Amino acid sequence: MKSVLSAPHFHNEKAAYRFVEARIWPNGPICPHCGGFDRIGKLEGESTRIGVHKCYQCRKPFTVKVGTIFESSHIKLHIWLQAIFLISSSKKGVSANQLHRTLGITLKSAWFLSHRIREAMKDGGMGPLGGEGKIVEADETYHGPKANAAKVRTDGKPFQGKPRGPGVKRAIVTLVERGGKARSFHVDRADKATVAAIVVQNVAKESHLHTDESRLYVGAEGHVAEHHSVNHYSGEYARGNVNNNSCEGFFSIFKRGMKGIYQHCDEKHLQRYLSEYDFRYNHRSALGYNDQDRANALLQGVVGKRLTYKTTAAAHG
Repeated sequence: MKSVLSAPHFHNEKAAYRFVEARIWPNGPICPHCGGFDRIGKLEGESTRIGVHKCYQCRKPFTVKVGTIFESSHIKLHIWLQAIFLISSSKKGVSANQLHRTLGITLKSAWFLSHRIREAMKDGGMGPLGGEGKIVEADETYHGPKANAAKVRTDGKPFQGKPRGPGVKRAIVTLVERGGKARSFHVDRADKATVAAIVVQNVAKESHLHTDESRLYVGAEGHVAEHHSVNHYSGEYARGNVNNNSCEGFFSIFKRGMKGIYQHCDEKHLQRYLSEYDFRYNHRSALGYNDQDRANALLQGVVGKRLTYKTTAAAHG
């Protein structure tokens, strides 16, 4: 890691701009205001900010930060690149407190910076998981109490005593293509209709779907080529190649990270944290990615995903 973090773009602002420009504009600068690319010049001089270009079609100046998660941020771009590398290379995540100490920025800035980076990690519209002869596993889990817990049980009857069970917890549904990628969803309620919609919209019809014995997946064979399940309730966790081990492994990493690194997560931010763990799983070493590859892949997702502190903090409250 030391040899990678010694690269110029992690320490020099001009080098950082050149590094980001090469990845966001591989074919040259594009004006974020009008989309032009023919008549663009770079403004250089002692009184000019680093990385400023001017479009001579719409007559507006811009930098590579406009329209990205970096826009309107006062944090130096090379600090952003350090944060991106640290977050993308860590298996379980990096807390805002750790970024605050490591990068020398305020805790407030570290918290907001990390949420912007998670926004860039969101799935950019991949096609369906699986395909002919491929296995997709589906499973659900729960993490933390719901902000607006259900007043009745899943069968519609009132709780006897303190509310408990899935209705008062934050529901998560995850799909994992075996040997491939994961896709996770924070849902208001993990009921049959919600799970069925996720399967139909995200799993190729030619796939083999593997689940546990949950009634949520009854009828799933109508949406895929085959549906097989294992009965965890009776102690069956694998039958030949039928298992849910990929989903279980994903949940294990997610929960250890959330409990050990982040500790607290507001429900309104849960989908971003899921996107973070999806991203690292989808760019893991087993798929041929190293730390720098993950950081470069993350940079490809920074465009068009700007967050403002006001909206993020409002969701936090």
